[in-house]
Amino acid sequence: MATKKVTVTIPEDLLDEIRAEAAERGLSAYVAEALRFKRDRDRLRELVDWLQEEHGPVTEDERAAACEELEDLDAEHERRRAAGKHNAGEAA
Repeated sequence: MATKKVTVTIPEDLLDEIRAEAAERGLSAYVAEALRFKRDRDRLRELVDWLQEEHGPVTEDERAAACEELEDLDAEHERRRAAGKHNAGEAA
């Protein structure tokens, strides 16, 4: 995959947190993952907007179910991340 170096400005306190979080995989990989996540969320929001235009607003039950599913996905992501850190520790 081709890459390109860019310059960005990030608040210092946020950068310190990100560097601590991204230590092993690197700042560039962390930022690339965060940007992909943001892009995917933006695309999902566009889809939701379009679906609401086509089919009407989302009901409170539908919204609650979607939030629950997102929480489940976040929990799974955290579980895999923790397992990855654990497995990385075993390999060292």
